[in-house]
Amino acid sequence: MLTFENLAAFRAHVGQEIGTSEWVTITQEMVNDFAKATGDHQWIHVDTDMAAKYSPFKTTIAHGFLTLSLAPKFMYELYQVKSAKMGLNYGTNKVRFTSPVPTGSRVRMHATLKEVEDQEPNGVKSTMALVFEIEGHSKPACVAEMISLAFE
Repeated sequence: MLTFENLAAFRAHVGQEIGTSEWVTITQEMVNDFAKATGDHQWIHVDTDMAAKYSPFKTTIAHGFLTLSLAPKFMYELYQVKSAKMGLNYGTNKVRFTSPVPTGSRVRMHATLKEVEDQEPNGVKSTMALVFEIEGHSKPACVAEMISLAFE
């Protein structure tokens, strides 16, 4: 885990890698819980029998937004700013779901700090370039920019 003493040290890291998270296995239970939360019950996500029969993956696949929603979990693994009193997820840019994630797959996230700008009062708005990798696949599951706020 990268540790920054304050937002000035964090700002000085612009253009550099934040790191790579640990692997997380995407389970059917996670997919089902996400479907319940979002109301997205398409068979390709939740019906294991139909997926085994009709899907080219022979299993269900994770919702794209489920994969993206792992970003905050992964970010907590990768870095901290000691002086920050509060942080907020502020949005995403340029999200692309470039490859499906079959259930049972393992994913992880690479993060690079792209930009940091001042945010009043006593804070910054940062943009991270994210790449969600599927173990054993050359094509990523998702690429996106995540915007966050942090305040001292």
